[in-house]
Amino acid sequence: MPLFCRRHLLRLGAPALLALALATTAFAQPALWAVKSATTTVYLFGTVHLLPTDTDWHYPVLDKALAASDSLTIELTDDNPANMQALVMQYGLDPTHLLSDQLTTAENATLAKAAETAGIPGGTQTIEIMRPWLAALTLAMAPLIKAGLDPAHGVDKLLQAQMVKAGKPVNGLETSEQQIRFLADLSPELQLDFLRSTLHDVDKDSTELTSLISAWKAGDTAAIARLEDEDVRKESPELYETLIVDRNKAWATKIAALLQHPGTVFIAVGAAHLAGPDSVQAQLAKVGITTQTR
Repeated sequence: MPLFCRRHLLRLGAPALLALALATTAFAQPALWAVKSATTTVYLFGTVHLLPTDTDWHYPVLDKALAASDSLTIELTDDNPANMQALVMQYGLDPTHLLSDQLTTAENATLAKAAETAGIPGGTQTIEIMRPWLAALTLAMAPLIKAGLDPAHGVDKLLQAQMVKAGKPVNGLETSEQQIRFLADLSPELQLDFLRSTLHDVDKDSTELTSLISAWKAGDTAAIARLEDEDVRKESPELYETLIVDRNKAWATKIAALLQHPGTVFIAVGAAHLAGPDSVQAQLAKVGITTQTR
């Protein structure tokens, strides 16, 4: 399962999340970009990692680009349940530092209510031994899955299945351990801020994600940037830098390298990475590489 967090469900993995690949509302469809050199085409497409199973997002230009591509690159390919469980055990649990000892009485009451509302098996006893980042992630994810938003039907997973069926290779930009550590390596203070923010907005998650999915389907870049990036950039610059800016820079470097090798590559990442002032396209522009909408 990709990395997610409260405002990053279109962006990562989460991860992350947020996501979060959008142009203008005139086309009313998820946007697609192309980056080209003399012998190479790299398509860029934003994904939603959680999606209702009945969502229709294919359109002819997108399907043509997929058919023309020699391979697919997504954020993760090693996110099988066994691997993810091992990583969560390694980086997400800390029985020696109980979560309740790190929160106020009022925050513990809110945590208990959120765990009950989300239907987390074991309730606060399950949450108690989690590090703050994992508790936040669990509380953000549970009600969304309960509302019928299925990670198995996320756009990246569906694209992966499509390309595997076509006999084309699927590569990962990152590993699951890298994505887990984006949050696990945050300072204890920032992890607690992330948890408190999640507790404050836990009732808004399903509504917010529905709005983001609507913006994604409509190709509304401005809405994605506003919903996914602006508040986080203001409230937690360190988290924004870690989850968005640093990763976008790394991916732009990899795309620049791909342009030196002949062929056609389709890259699908969380949609918020392709929106806003620090997008992958903006990072490419800094090194003189232009992206074009399709």
